[in-house]
Amino acid sequence: MTWHLPISIEEFRRCCEQDLSAADYLLAASIEKQVLCYSADVFQQASDNADIKNQLSKEIAQNLQAGSGVLVIRGAYTDIALLERHNQWFDKILEDEAETSAGDHFAKAGANGRIWNALQKVALADPQAFCDYYTNPILHIVSEAWLGPNYQMTSQVNIVRPGADAQQPHRDYHLGFQSPEVLAQYPPHVHTLSPALTLQGGVAHTDMPLESGPTMLLPFSQQYAEGYLAWRDEAFKDYFKKHAVQLPLKQGDALFFNPALFHAAGDNRTTYFHRIGNLLQVSSAFGRAMETVDRYAISTAIYPILLEQRAQYRSAEIDALLSTACEGYSFPSNLDRDPPAAGMAPETHRQLTERALEQGLSLAAYQAELSTHQTRRET
Repeated sequence: MTWHLPISIEEFRRCCEQDLSAADYLLAASIEKQVLCYSADVFQQASDNADIKNQLSKEIAQNLQAGSGVLVIRGAYTDIALLERHNQWFDKILEDEAETSAGDHFAKAGANGRIWNALQKVALADPQAFCDYYTNPILHIVSEAWLGPNYQMTSQVNIVRPGADAQQPHRDYHLGFQSPEVLAQYPPHVHTLSPALTLQGGVAHTDMPLESGPTMLLPFSQQYAEGYLAWRDEAFKDYFKKHAVQLPLKQGDALFFNPALFHAAGDNRTTYFHRIGNLLQVSSAFGRAMETVDRYAISTAIYPILLEQRAQYRSAEIDALLSTACEGYSFPSNLDRDPPAAGMAPETHRQLTERALEQGLSLAAYQAELSTHQTRRET
């Protein structure tokens, strides 16, 4: 099924040309370029006062959904030594991975230093630093305000080197990582619901002056329902280029935004400054099935039948069977070992199975491919 979801730059413009009202965000310290800015102090108060926490959480959720879609927390981390301790580990990890890293799927090779699954790597290398970092209640309050309890935290470090060019504007995970052909297979209500499953954020591990290219943001753009299909369109790119905003960040500031917000890393126009951000991607507890199913075992069991009898099935029947038997989504995976082969998503279990059938691989050859695929995805 392919859904026809027409895009309209005029409707997009109407979404983006709104203004935040300070009266709706009484706990905010300021509004800068339509970005809601909070002081870390109010989060500390919220940690000790349920009423303040409730009000703050409501403001955050309201802004991420129906407001400008982005907020900054000034001074989220004041322990600069802790940030520098992490930066030292980031340098060490990048050095260790220099020959094996798959790089960044958002920028050309060499433009950035990217660490996948920095959350686990730092935790195993320096458990004390990990504890000191993630005991920060600010991360918890914002994550829970958008996703509710039992969320899953992940972290990817991005180091933007001097002279690195800006990214193209885009939306993020989940649907933001899919090709236009795949996107058109999802009904309109999924485009609307997808942003509620993820929260994008980041902590500035260095100062981020404007010339270093802090994230370009297009306030209110998350409200445009067809935006996952629109962000590759030249008219939308041009609008973003003309209207996106940037805020300088200090070391320790935090930025959070709706994953559907149009955004892009900016140009690092300096000749000396390495901009370091710990990018936080937080996922809803509800993005998982009720049961644990070994789909590799299922596909291995049915593969000989498919190989021998596939000509007896209609394509619609094969489609239905593989949708049930195989994992059709690329994530989660180990992006160090399982980088995207094309586009922004690695080969799926289902795609591997379809390829094996097309090539007529024997069961033994298929099992070998499955074993490699499973190993690549493990941490």
